[in-house]
Parts: sequence; C-alpha cells; structure tokens
Amino acid sequence: MSVQTFEVNEDEEGMRLDRWFKRRMPQLSLSHLNKIVRTGEVRVDGARVKTATRLAKGQSVRVPPLKLDAPAAAPKSEISQSDLRALRDMILYEDADILVLNKPFGLAVQGGSGMTRHIDGMLASMPNERGDRPMLAHRLDRDTSGVLLVAKTRKIAADLGAVFRSRQARKIYWALVEGVPKPPQGRISLYLAKGEGMDSARPGQPSARSPDARATMEKMRIASHGDEDARHSVTYYTIVDKAAPRLAWLSLKPITGRTHQLRAHCEAIGHPIIGDPKYGSKPRNDPGRNDPLRTIPDAVERKLHLLARRLVLPHPRGGTLDVTAPLPAHMQAAFDLFGFDAKQYDPIEDAPE
Repeated sequence: MSVQTFEVNEDEEGMRLDRWFKRRMPQLSLSHLNKIVRTGEVRVDGARVKTATRLAKGQSVRVPPLKLDAPAAAPKSEISQSDLRALRDMILYEDADILVLNKPFGLAVQGGSGMTRHIDGMLASMPNERGDRPMLAHRLDRDTSGVLLVAKTRKIAADLGAVFRSRQARKIYWALVEGVPKPPQGRISLYLAKGEGMDSARPGQPSARSPDARATMEKMRIASHGDEDARHSVTYYTIVDKAAPRLAWLSLKPITGRTHQLRAHCEAIGHPIIGDPKYGSKPRNDPGRNDPLRTIPDAVERKLHLLARRLVLPHPRGGTLDVTAPLPAHMQAAFDLFGFDAKQYDPIEDAPE
C-alpha cells in the first residue's frame, strides 16, 4: 500500500482524527495509529497533527502505508425488512438529510434493560451507500407518540443537536389531563431532579432490585434551587378544550427539555396526564378520587395521552422544517368521545417563544 491522500467530506466536519481513521479504516489498530501520528507520517494539509485534532471539510489527510489487522470474521448482519417496512410506514417527512417519524405509542426510542425492539435499533435497516445508519436527533418517552426527528448523517445530527441546545426548536405537545387546570393558561417553572436513590431509602420502601424501586429512581421529583442535580424547567400551557370537571385538553410548549418534563409538570399542578402510570396516581385523600363526576370513563384507554404534536426548527440546509403528527388511535378515540376537534384553533401558537 502506497501513500494516499484523502479529502475530508462534509459529513466528517469536526470529527476527531482518530475517529476519522476508525471510520475510514476500521482495521487499523489504535497503537499503530498513535505511532504514525506521533512520528509525523500522518499530515493534515501538510502539517503535523495529534489524534485529537478536529478536521474541517476540504482538508487533505496524508496517510502513509498502513499495517492493517485482518478483518473480523463475524458475519455481516442482514437488514431487517420488517423493521424497514415499519419505519417506512412511520414517515411524516423525508429529504436527503432528515427523516421525521410518527413514533407510535409503546415503541421505545432507545434500548434498555429487557428492551428487544426500539427505533434506534430499527434504524440499522436504513444504511446509506457508505453503510452509515441514520441517527436519532432527539428523544421521546416510550409511551409518548408523535414527531421524532432522525438525521441521515453524522454532520446533520451535530447541526440539529446545536439547534436543540440553542433552543431554536419549537415543540408543541398535546395532552389530555385529569381535571381542569386553573388558570386556563400559564407558565410552569420548576426545578426537577432524579428520584431518590437507594442511599436515601427509608424503612418500608421497596428493595433496591424490585421494579417498584427502579420506577421510583427513574421518576423525576420537584426539587429546590441549589439541590444536587436540580435543573430548571419551564413549560407554557393552555387549555384548548375541556369536558369539565373530568378532564381537559392541554396544549403544551416546553421551553426546556428535561427528562419527563411535561409529565412531571402536569402532576405538579395537580392535573396528571391521563394514562400515566408513573406520574398519574392521585393520593388517597384527593377529593376527586371517588367522585363519579370527576372519574375518567372506562371507555378511555389507560394509555399515556401525550402526543408530540408539532416540531418547527431551522433546517440545517436552510429554510424551516415544520412537521405535525396526527393523533394516535387511543387519543383520537378519547377526542371523539368528548367531542374535541383536532382542527380547532390552538392558543399555544401565540404563547411566548
């Protein structure tokens, strides 16, 4: 193998040199890479570099003759046609850089303990011509339905990540909640932190290995400014329609993006989202717990009634991406039951950015 020169492409913009080699030449050992970089055999635009050097589009990388390890003998995994069909059925919008999916209720976005099927894994069924797979650009809870953004390249994923961090993305969620909030529109501003861990367990609490204990730790709690791990969270909400005194249809605009933010916020104001097993339990002394006028009808499915309805953000290539998801079946059934019209005016559109 002779000396070669490679040009850094757009998708490799900002990539570390060692990761660039890992992507381009996966059979190159890290020890050999460190040696040829240290001795100056690898050059970027003619200059000596380090393995941590960030590359820019259009730069030239000089690669000396390499000692490559033998390719791994592991068989190439087959693309799942069933996963591919399922993802294709979810598509709300697609272009050369971005894929927007309508994530269904109950399908996890990423893997976890005991999780065998999730969006992140299914994306392996959609590799591009270089074999690179699409990447998640943001997340939704497993039981939240609606708009899920996916980047087709690493560069676009990085660009979208910057958009979310700078809070240029405008997100609107719809939820059905227990009872009718007062005032009918407002701003929820709270500090959230992860639930108490095992070190703070009290007598009578579930054991550390029990499902109840894990659920407690996973649940976000209302915290105070200055508490360990406490992070500020802000949500604007407004009532779109209501079936008083049983429930209300809320439109929610999260300004921050904390874990379980909307679910924790709705519980905090005394109006948990219908069907929420983690944040939806009313205390035994709640006056509406056994009030038939306030009880949610059995015809309403006990699924989380939370939809990532709309996502608006600057497209990395220019212009604006604006995608809306339809109601999932269980929420549409509830809307039909109470006479709510998904086409009516949503007041959250005029809420502050």
